Amino acid sequence: PIDIAEVMEKFGVPPEKVVDVQSLAGDSTDNVPGVPGIGVKTAAQLIAEYGDLDTLLARADEIKQPKRRQNLIDFADQARVSRQLVRLADDVPLDQALDALQANPDPKVLIGFLEEMEFPSLVNRAQAKLAADAATASAAEPDTAAPPAELAYELVTDAAALKGWVARATEAGIVAVDTETTSLNASIAELVGVSLATAPGLACYIPLGHKTGGQLDLAGDGPAPQQIPKPEALAILKPLLEDPSVLKVGQNLKYDHQILARQDPSIRVAPWDDTMLMSYTLDGGSHGHGMDELAELHLGHTTISFDSVTGTGKARITFDQVPLDKARDYAAEDADITLRLHRTLKPRLVGERMATVYETIERPLVGVIADMERTGIKVDRGVLEGLSRDFAGRLEELEAEIHTLAGHAFNVGSPKQLGTVLFDEMGLPGGKKTKAGAYPTHSDVLEPLAAQGHDIAAKVLDWRQIAKLKGTYTDALVEQINPETGRVHTSFSLAATNTGRLSSNEPNLQNIPIRTEEGRKIRTAFVAEPGCVLLSVDYSQIELRLVAHIAGVEGLKAAF
Repeated sequence: PIDIAEVMEKFGVPPEKVVDVQSLAGDSTDNVPGVPGIGVKTAAQLIAEYGDLDTLLARADEIKQPKRRQNLIDFADQARVSRQLVRLADDVPLDQALDALQANPDPKVLIGFLEEMEFPSLVNRAQAKLAADAATASAAEPDTAAPPAELAYELVTDAAALKGWVARATEAGIVAVDTETTSLNASIAELVGVSLATAPGLACYIPLGHKTGGQLDLAGDGPAPQQIPKPEALAILKPLLEDPSVLKVGQNLKYDHQILARQDPSIRVAPWDDTMLMSYTLDGGSHGHGMDELAELHLGHTTISFDSVTGTGKARITFDQVPLDKARDYAAEDADITLRLHRTLKPRLVGERMATVYETIERPLVGVIADMERTGIKVDRGVLEGLSRDFAGRLEELEAEIHTLAGHAFNVGSPKQLGTVLFDEMGLPGGKKTKAGAYPTHSDVLEPLAAQGHDIAAKVLDWRQIAKLKGTYTDALVEQINPETGRVHTSFSLAATNTGRLSSNEPNLQNIPIRTEEGRKIRTAFVAEPGCVLLSVDYSQIELRLVAHIAGVEGLKAAF
C-alpha cells in the first residue's frame, strides 16, 4: 500500500488533491491533455496555494506569470475535462469486502480452460503469472540477468581502446548500444556519445561531443576533454553496427536509428532487438515500458536518474556539459541495463509464444517509422501565418460583438469575469456558483444557453474555438517547423497505447481538426514537394472486415 507520505513526496499534495494536480499536469500516455506549460511540480504548487482546481480556475486572472495565467484562462475547460478523465468512480455499490472478491484459481486448470475456449491473450497472462511464481520460488538460483558483484564501466577516449571493445562485442555476438544526445527531439539533437555493453556489468562510454571533462568542472567551464573525433569513432563503430553476426540491442532504438542516420545516412544497424518493444509486445498496457520502470520491475534495480546528472529547471544542463565521470556511469548503465533486460525478456517472448508478433509486426515497423519521422512533412509557413492573422482578426471582431452584447468591455478569456457578466449582469439562466464563489462557464454551461438563443453564449463558444485553433495549431505549428528542413518532424510513439496503434506527439498531428471549416483550412498548410502529391489512405470499416475474416462469415465478407 502507498501511504500519505509517499503521495506527498511524489505529487507534493495530499491524496485528496492528486486529481486536481493531474488535471492540470495532464498525462500524454493516457491522453489527458491538462494545461499546456504546467507540470506536476507547478500544478502541486498552484493547488497548494489556491486549495482546489475550481478555485484556481476562478482566480486565474490573479496569477502573476503572464503565460501561465493566459494558459489557465484559455484551457480552463480542458482542465475540467482532464479532471473527468482522471477521476475514478468511487460510488459503485459493493455488498462485500474487496478482499472477498479476489479469486485464486489453480493456474494450470485455468490455462487448460482458457486454451479450450481459445483465449490466447488470457493464456499468455496466466502463463506469465506461473512464470513469475516460479521465479519467486527459485529466487535462490543464479539470475542470468543479475549484475556481477562489481561493475566495470570504462571511459573510452582513444581509438585503440574503442577497437578493443568492438572486438569484444564481435566475439560475444551481442552488444547493447545506446546514444547520448543534447535533445529528445531527434531532428535537432546532436550526438554526444555512445555506450556499449557486452555482458552484465561490463560496459563502456565513448564520449564524442563533451564540452567539459573532469569532476570539478562547472558546466561550460574548462577545456574540452580528450575524445575520439566523431567521424573516426563512427567509422570504427559502423562495421560492428552493420555486422550480421552480432545482435545489437537497444531501448527505443527508433531514436538511436535517427541519431546515427543524421551523422552518417549510410549506417544501417542490423540485426537488432528493442527491449521497449519486447516489453510492449509481452505486457501491453499493464505498465510503462521506459527503461527506468522496466529495470525496477524486472531487475529490482533503481537506475541513475537523468535529473541527477543534468540537474532540473533553470539549472539543467545539456548532456554535452556533463562531466565525463558522471556521464560514463549514467550512459554505461543505460547500455548495461538494456542488455540485462534483453536477457530477461527474450526468453519470455519465446516461452509465451509472442516472438512471431514481435519479429514480424512490432520490430520491422521501427525502421519505417524512424524514416517517416526523419523525413517529416512539409508545411507552408505562409498559410499558417495567414490563418493566424485571420484568426486574430476574427477574435477581435467576436470580442467587440461580445462587449456590445454585454454593454461594456471585459476579458472574454476570464471565466470569473465572464460568469459575472452572464449571470449577475445579464441574468441568464443556469448560473450556479461553486464553493469558491465563481460561476462555471465551461462548454457544458454555455452550449445550452446558445441553444436557447442567447447570442453572447454562442459568440463566446466561437471565440474560444478560434482562440484554441490559433494557439494550439497555427501559432504553435509555425514554431515547430525545423529551420533546416522546412518541415515538421513529429514523434510517433510505438509503445504508448493499449490498442497497439501509433500515437503522434510534439506536435500531435493526429488531432488536426477536420470537422470545421477553420480546421480544414489548417490542413491545407500541409503540402507536398513540387512534383509530388499527398495521398490519404484509410481502411473502411476495418473492425467489421476483421470480424468477417476471422469468423468466416461469407455474407459479411461478400458485402465488403
